Amino acid sequence: MMHINSGYLVLAYIVAVIAVNLVACDNSNSGDYMKREHSLVRPFQGVGVILPHWDFLGNTMVTSNYIRLTPDLQSKSGALWNYAPVMSRNWEVHVSFKVHGKGAELFGDGFALWYTKDRMQTGSVFGSKDHFSGLAVILDTYSNHNGPHNHQHPYLSAMVNNGSWSYDHDRDGTHTQLAGCEVRFRNVDYETLISIRYENDILSVSTDLENKNEWKNCFVVTNVELPTGYYFGLSATTGDLSDNHDIHSFKFFDIDTNSDVPYQDTMARANIIPNAKTFEPPREHKEDPKPGMSNAKIFFILLFVVVVAAGVAIFAISFFKERNARKHFY
Repeated sequence: MMHINSGYLVLAYIVAVIAVNLVACDNSNSGDYMKREHSLVRPFQGVGVILPHWDFLGNTMVTSNYIRLTPDLQSKSGALWNYAPVMSRNWEVHVSFKVHGKGAELFGDGFALWYTKDRMQTGSVFGSKDHFSGLAVILDTYSNHNGPHNHQHPYLSAMVNNGSWSYDHDRDGTHTQLAGCEVRFRNVDYETLISIRYENDILSVSTDLENKNEWKNCFVVTNVELPTGYYFGLSATTGDLSDNHDIHSFKFFDIDTNSDVPYQDTMARANIIPNAKTFEPPREHKEDPKPGMSNAKIFFILLFVVVVAAGVAIFAISFFKERNARKHFY
């Protein structure tokens, strides 16, 4: 019996050492480790309607398997915001999501991932505020224009804002975007993923949309300056068109590899203004030229004119015949 107890003690000691090491790794500020205070993993178990480390608003619905920002109904909006500021200078996030609905050809509008100064602010940009300060990564499912900067949808793009610019919905944000790529993630039978990596002022966005466990590069932008101390969030909206916008996980990884960065430099980073030096400045909003009439429209207009003219002629002939007949009677 003493021999068995000793074996249990040794086993318990080994398990305890492994657990301590895992916790230390998970809470470490150096290396590539997921930080729980900025992450959401299933099952989503909150107390009542409370999610640990996260707030939500609008039409957001929390289940054990997913968080639905909007249902597949018109004029809905929802958001999910982390309430812990991010103090890591370099980081990476992986978001697992599904966008699906009944619409076969018309659907919308999409959702956005945020790293911004202000949180829990509703507004016109996919359910969150315009004139934001920080970074927006937008997954847009509906095309609003057919001008010279159009592209196929769904479309993935990024925008860095210092609070002074407006997101131009009529141009799908092309006037202020850093970069973008066409993506196909809607109405698939599996979860789709996006990776956003920010390291040494380089913003890299990749996707896994084919269920192959392989990241595919969307774009890389250099000289992107983002402060520390901002907040992560996700938001979505529907209008006349709709979709289910479901979040299945949000995983934050600290990739600050240099633990010797002076504390003063880290704090100074919190005071910089969001800036991207390599993208062209916002262009002035210009209305699309009004399209000319199609041949079919011209045909129907001419047909209408002919019918009206014929009706007027028939009425005139009948009127004068009746008038002449009356004169002959008298």
